[in-house]
Amino acid sequence: MAKLIEQKKRAYAITDRFRDYLVRFNRSTRLPVAYADLLRHTSSVALYDKHGDDTLWSTVGFDAGSRGEIDRGLIQIYAILRADGDASVMEHLQVDRIDLCLYGNTKPFRVRILNTLNDNFDYFYVKHADASRIYGLELEHVLSPNRIGFLVDGETLIEEHIYGIPGDMFITKNLGKDEELNEVRLAKEFVKFNERCFLRLLGDMHSANFVIDITVDFEENMYRMRSIDFDQQSYEGRKQVYLPQYFKENNPIIQLGMKHLTWESVRQYQHEERALTQRRMRSSAVRLNHLLEAMACDELAPTDHVKSLGQELAEHHAQTAFTHAKTMGELVRLSLATATVKKG
Repeated sequence: MAKLIEQKKRAYAITDRFRDYLVRFNRSTRLPVAYADLLRHTSSVALYDKHGDDTLWSTVGFDAGSRGEIDRGLIQIYAILRADGDASVMEHLQVDRIDLCLYGNTKPFRVRILNTLNDNFDYFYVKHADASRIYGLELEHVLSPNRIGFLVDGETLIEEHIYGIPGDMFITKNLGKDEELNEVRLAKEFVKFNERCFLRLLGDMHSANFVIDITVDFEENMYRMRSIDFDQQSYEGRKQVYLPQYFKENNPIIQLGMKHLTWESVRQYQHEERALTQRRMRSSAVRLNHLLEAMACDELAPTDHVKSLGQELAEHHAQTAFTHAKTMGELVRLSLATATVKKG
């Protein structure tokens, strides 16, 4: 699968039409700190986890003259993101750490905010704004069972932290070791997650790019898989990239499905997820239509990617309309239209 995904993906600018959408639906606001401001850091130190392993993040530092202003601005951003800008929540907050990711396409900054009253902490991310990623965030917010908090100002993107156990860590530490693990429910959730990603063409969902959120129920635990990386929203030209079932990193969870689920139950869960997607599409019809109209006009991938993916989706769905699509946004619209649950 790795050969199907480009190692370096181009970042796409936010067009005027998409920016109008972001303003209309309160995703755009003035921010006191920009991504470019954080690039002016003057030092960096490798960040290790509690086991002494390199996290591939570095903690960055700033000169004394700019650090105070940057800290105040980042705390204001946190207040905007979490409390609609209410300054009263800022009194006991401080910036504990600013980390820079040294791998991947976007080189994001992760800001750790500390509440000095109880030593509780939270995170958010400062990134360079990539239109395709922002489309992925918004589609996640509208079409998945998860809400996503993010803000855009010019070329700066702010994202809230998505909590959960990283999928690769869960596979290593929980599968086969957690006595309370409900393998059937986990396998069911993977089927539904696989369906959600394919319907809205979110790619590259191997185990390091999603988290598993566990809810303790009165009898059995419930599981939800949540995407945390949206860089590959409708970009690549191969259908398999949009189906988590094809990533070898996910094989241990896939094997649970093969062990516990019948083909009839898999079809049931797929239809359930399509019905839920339909319901979300209807309840957010106005917003979704504005989003897809903007997306259909934007260049979000090379033309050959659009053409090859359109051909594969046409063969998969037996619908020639996919071959006529000119943009990835048009393919997403056509894909969502297939969410109609067929009876029988």
